[in-house]
Amino acid sequence: MSPDALIAHFVGASALILVAAHAGGWLARRLKQPYIVGQLAAGIALGPTLLGALAPEAYDALFPDAIKPALTGFAQFSLVVFLFAVGYELDLKLLGDRARTSVITALASFVVPMAVGSGCALLFQDWLHGLGMPRQLTPSMVVFAGVALSITAVPVLTAIVRENGLAPTVPGVVAVSAAGLLDVIGWTVLAGALLNSGHEQSLGWAWRALLAVGFVALMVVVARPLLRWLLGRIRLEPSLRLALLIGFALGSAWVTHTLGLHVIFGALLAGVVVPRERGGTLDPDLVRPLHDVGSLLLPFFFVISGQSVTLKGVDGAGWLTLLVVTVLAVVTKVGSGTLAARLSGLGRDDARTVGVLLSARGLTELIALNAGHQAGLLSAPLYTVLVFMALATTLLTQPLLHLVRHFAEPPVPHRRPVRDPGEPSSQALDQSPSPSPSPVEAPGTAPAPAPAPEVT
Repeated sequence: MSPDALIAHFVGASALILVAAHAGGWLARRLKQPYIVGQLAAGIALGPTLLGALAPEAYDALFPDAIKPALTGFAQFSLVVFLFAVGYELDLKLLGDRARTSVITALASFVVPMAVGSGCALLFQDWLHGLGMPRQLTPSMVVFAGVALSITAVPVLTAIVRENGLAPTVPGVVAVSAAGLLDVIGWTVLAGALLNSGHEQSLGWAWRALLAVGFVALMVVVARPLLRWLLGRIRLEPSLRLALLIGFALGSAWVTHTLGLHVIFGALLAGVVVPRERGGTLDPDLVRPLHDVGSLLLPFFFVISGQSVTLKGVDGAGWLTLLVVTVLAVVTKVGSGTLAARLSGLGRDDARTVGVLLSARGLTELIALNAGHQAGLLSAPLYTVLVFMALATTLLTQPLLHLVRHFAEPPVPHRRPVRDPGEPSSQALDQSPSPSPSPVEAPGTAPAPAPAPEVT
């Protein structure tokens, strides 16, 4: 293929990707589903599963192998920008007075699905072998199976919280705070699994782990103060500042990729390291364009993810695996999150709301699955099963939330208990329970997080 033909194919494919993905997102929003669900469905539809099966000649003409490296490059760039923004916005200070509840909920909703996922991978190795996995799973594969069930998607969860009016309530604050902590735990464990995978790496995992720890220390001790001094001394134009920081994120992503990790870890680390404005506020001149660029280019990531989704090799056993994995993913997340929140002092309905919200996976799950697939920790059929699981659990979040609200106990009308005429009125106790979901009322309670723009 000549250079001119290659460019023409890439431009045409890019136009189709952007239009189809955002049209799918718009349709999903009309159906009261997260925007990302429609984008992911469009990406899968443009892959070999649907377009390749219905019109193979059109699929080969639109997405020849020659343009796939360029599409992959755009997909990786969009991930770096998106996760750089996620790291920059990550603020565990939101835990506030709900820190104990949020921490316990986050730990429980990570440990329980992690144990179930890893345990099932060990118990059913022969079954997974039928889906293209090795007969003897490596430790990294076992750990990754647990991570796949433990992920919570902060962007999707935040959008659902905002759209359902839960931002100023106790379950909304606890769910978002716990999800932020879950992000930190999940990415850390995933980094360890990828380091230990040994995929196409000359250095052993111990050396790579040591270098990774050294790089993190260098970023925190040297890069952060240097950025604070540079951005405080030199008043750069917003466009130049954005270019500088995205370049910083790309450089950090390149280092982590060289160390055997995925680019996502370098991008997240760069976002965490970048100092905020005075008072800990976010810089709107940085956040807004980051979301604009990320939302524009993320469809390329959905299409690249959809290219790896194939129904070849997914037989009856594969569909049964999808059913079992989806049920486990929902039950372990909702159950552990609900029980932990309930034991931490939340009301029954509030605890159920927290558990349901933490079951949303969405984009974060796709990023983790993509990284595991590239590292050789997932076979193509199992990758397909887990992608459909991510789509199913994200679709189920909103209906489950409506179900929880439907069966929630109605608030009891305010009544003053009967008392003796001579009894002081100050001793009359109002015993009516507070409505659910409960608004955040306690003084000093962490305010509801500022709603992040929905991932598009």
